[in-house]
Amino acid sequence: IECVLRENWRCGESPVWEEASNSLLFVDIPAKTVCRWDSLSKQVQQVTVDAPVSSVALRQSGGYVATVGTKFCALNWEDQSAVVLATVDKDKKNNRFNDGKVDPAGRYFAGTMAEETAPAVLERRQGSLYSLFPDHHVEKYFDQVDISNGLDWSLDHKIFYYIDSLSYSVDAFDYDLQTGKISNRRSVYKLEKEEQIPDGMCIDVEGKLWVACYNGGRVIRLDPETGKRLRTVKLPVVKTTSCCFGGKDYSEMYVTSARDGMDPEGLLQQPEAGGIFK
Repeated sequence: IECVLRENWRCGESPVWEEASNSLLFVDIPAKTVCRWDSLSKQVQQVTVDAPVSSVALRQSGGYVATVGTKFCALNWEDQSAVVLATVDKDKKNNRFNDGKVDPAGRYFAGTMAEETAPAVLERRQGSLYSLFPDHHVEKYFDQVDISNGLDWSLDHKIFYYIDSLSYSVDAFDYDLQTGKISNRRSVYKLEKEEQIPDGMCIDVEGKLWVACYNGGRVIRLDPETGKRLRTVKLPVVKTTSCCFGGKDYSEMYVTSARDGMDPEGLLQQPEAGGIFK
């Protein structure tokens, strides 16, 4: 395990590998920045937006999409502009988007939560799960969400996996690729006490899930069919937030982390807190 970027982001999140540029995209939520780390030159470029930015994804026509505050936005890297595509939760001034990801048909799934007073401390059940369709209309799936988090799809695209962090559960839904509809919610894994809070998630080529455990300092590999934990990878920082595969052949895993909410002693013990790990 190597810390490839020791820039001590406040809350690094939403790592996405961009094959075309050999780069890792990610966001720093409270710093309102979208970052792009070039794995060859080791340089970082940043775009700053006008509200907390919680996820970023690749756009087929070029550039990126991002969830900024309660808005789905298109991000033009060249002129550093963000264009609003849709806004949600207009009646909830204290809400913001959290994690988001694009499904196999090009819909941008992302959920909301209330703004935290401290990490993982917030007014509960204020969030909802949404998806922005390629034609820019938005559908809402359900509400009563605490902290909308990790999401991904099974390899055959028939199951949608989803985490509401404070339920301490990884859930599955039946998923219809044609319509984007989800149904039949069930839990496929309940986190154990030392695993702490489930955060960002991704899937591997064997259809197993990898879940970053916030305050748990680890990424766990799960079999969603048996509900068993297959592997635990511990990191040198406690606030691990999300993970994705990348690099040549996608054989590397990148893990984001956070430092917000840590006391000075904790930061002394974990100098790489907020770094990006490979």
